[in-house]
Amino acid sequence: MKLFILTTLFGLGLPQHNPHFKDGRTTIVHLFEWRWSDIAAECERFLAPKGFGGVQISPPNEHIVLDNPWRPWWQRYQPISYNLCSRSGSEKEFIDMVTRCNNVGVNIYVDAVINHMCGSSGGEGNHSSCGSWFSASKKDFPSVPYSAWDFNVNKCRTATGNIENYGDIAQVRDCRLVSLLDLALEKDYVRAKVAEFMNKLIDLGVAGFRVDACKHMWPGDLQNVYGRLHNLNSTWFPNHSRPFIFQEVIDLGGEVISSREYIHLGRVTEFKYGAKLGKVFRKWQEEKLCYTRTWGEGWGFMSDGNAIVFVDNHDNQRGHGAGGSSIITFWDPRLYKMAVGYMLAHPYGVARVMSSYRWNRNFVNGKDQSDWLGPPSNINGSTKAVPLNPDQTCGDGWVCEHRWRQITNMAIFRNVVNGQPHTNWWDNQSNQVAFGRGNRGFIVFNNDGWDLDVTLNTGMPGGTYCDVISGQKDGNRCTGKQILVRNDGNALFKITYTDEDPFVAIHAESKL
Repeated sequence: MKLFILTTLFGLGLPQHNPHFKDGRTTIVHLFEWRWSDIAAECERFLAPKGFGGVQISPPNEHIVLDNPWRPWWQRYQPISYNLCSRSGSEKEFIDMVTRCNNVGVNIYVDAVINHMCGSSGGEGNHSSCGSWFSASKKDFPSVPYSAWDFNVNKCRTATGNIENYGDIAQVRDCRLVSLLDLALEKDYVRAKVAEFMNKLIDLGVAGFRVDACKHMWPGDLQNVYGRLHNLNSTWFPNHSRPFIFQEVIDLGGEVISSREYIHLGRVTEFKYGAKLGKVFRKWQEEKLCYTRTWGEGWGFMSDGNAIVFVDNHDNQRGHGAGGSSIITFWDPRLYKMAVGYMLAHPYGVARVMSSYRWNRNFVNGKDQSDWLGPPSNINGSTKAVPLNPDQTCGDGWVCEHRWRQITNMAIFRNVVNGQPHTNWWDNQSNQVAFGRGNRGFIVFNNDGWDLDVTLNTGMPGGTYCDVISGQKDGNRCTGKQILVRNDGNALFKITYTDEDPFVAIHAESKL
């Protein structure tokens, strides 16, 4: 009877924890604000050859367009319909992207905004990415269609209609998040329209969804919507495969709404991961890298099988969301490469790498006044293409962290060591640590202010290996450091604290 109850409770959710990676791939990259045509090309020319498993894309739905030449990034999170025409491209371009990425084994995960429509002051008319008419003041979105009956109005008990007290669970879930018109997801009609939108995407070939703002929706309402979803398209996925669901729930601990309330429905974003890893690598509050011997569940994170992990995301790299100033981003590249390298070497969770664009930061009283700026854009407001430099990094304001050699090679490392245990731990009781992944990989960090010079047991077969941080294997030579592993598995590691990248990683496929 107990087994039957558990199956009933969790039978819907467990299949939705599976990202459906192909060919032993293990890592998601968030190509934030990229155009569909650029993503399609990136799947073919880079992501598939380098072994990335999937792409999280920006919301594909029709959204508001503000009369602002810099087009804020957050306008993508203000839907006015579920038409597939956004500033990333048309429905035809979307279908082409999904098809081309699937054909080379790279999954597409859609950022699904289903908690709300645009802001209550979003205006009316055709200021939208498809040109559809809407009226925010009348709660009228004829392209769905939604009317005033489809929004939480009477359920919210605050004077403003907005969330005023995050300690009140009902307010958080029934009132407007920063004035965004809150959909009444308890109504069957609204559930059906949301499921219709998601099912169209599934039928086109997407592998799953990053569901936005889940904290602001009742788990029971989400369970009803997820239960209406189709199986994945059998052209690219095994029969009866359920869509991968990973849910944004900001929970740093001590919140009235816990991530635990959502883990039976799919994976959940583990926001404590990046916040705490940032403190460790910044050495704040007396944190040390040696303390991460029990990293993962030993640090109070959710169970491994439920977690999506990341060093930063599109919100908290701008100081929003969760984690505060401890979050490490591309603005601090030395620490960032180490932190992402640590994440990709460690077996906990499904890992997601951020791929960003730059903006001109303007700090006033410690607050970046320009964090709202949209992606690199042309004079007419359209998003720029992502150009490639001769060294294969990106130009024109696109950062492309996933193309940084160190991060690309650690994504490959993660594939090579997939399924291997966390082994052969070593530390100096400070900020020099090392660990292996069975006999398939080994990584060493020096985040102290002095040199590392130590012989360690790697657990790997004897031979000469190329360090994939300072360089990589190129035919029968190494472009960076060489590491000689003796027949007993021991190897000498030297990392000066002034190295550009003070860490070393070797794996079975980097052996000469």
